[in-house]
Amino acid sequence: MHRQRLGVNIDHVATVRNARGSDWPDPLRAALLAEAAGADGITAHLREDRRHIRDADMEALRAGIGIPLNFECAATDEMARIALRLKPHAVCLVPERREERTTEGGLDVAGDLARLTDYIAPLRAAGCRVSMFIGHDPRQIAASARIGAAVVELHTGHYSDLHAEGLLAEAEAELAALREGARLAASLGLEVHAGHGLTFENVAPIAAIPEVMELNIGHFLIGEAIYLGLGPAIEEMRRRMDAARAGA
Repeated sequence: MHRQRLGVNIDHVATVRNARGSDWPDPLRAALLAEAAGADGITAHLREDRRHIRDADMEALRAGIGIPLNFECAATDEMARIALRLKPHAVCLVPERREERTTEGGLDVAGDLARLTDYIAPLRAAGCRVSMFIGHDPRQIAASARIGAAVVELHTGHYSDLHAEGLLAEAEAELAALREGARLAASLGLEVHAGHGLTFENVAPIAAIPEVMELNIGHFLIGEAIYLGLGPAIEEMRRRMDAARAGA
């Protein structure tokens, strides 16, 4: 299997910074440490309410890192303007509600087909790889291909929750659905990524899905960095991903 890429989401470095209203810790510094530790890309979600990453962070990341920047955002006019100015490597469209703690599910591409087709056209023309953050529902996968997205990122949050709760039979059923979704997406010409809630304990079965070319992991790695340091946490995740790909 192809070597699987690891994208590191640095949103919650900004969460810690914002809790004290200071300039520290700096998300760019974290991104550079992640790059040095072997991350293949950096993900940052600029939310409408700016609860963690801010506009200045996106500017600094775009100018400061040497690996691809994945700009997560809602499909709003404001975010389109920012993305077209920054021209990041990738733009991943996600559902967003102000009251949620984190992204709770996948984007409803099938229910917003015409608008999303028009929305992503200028992003594609600007050279951004457009990704849809979706569940494994075949309708959403097919709709993502239909609108011209290059990538789907499969939401692994439900699988991760079931695994954490010890509901292993249910987790295995969700994993099987994710495998089927990855196969369908690849058959439609979409590159397949996955992420949300992944940890050292649950990452291997997701990493082992042949069609999944990239994992995006943030909250767990930032949390684990408190104990291990960011570099060693990323290196250990990389090791576990590689072992899963090798069938170890």
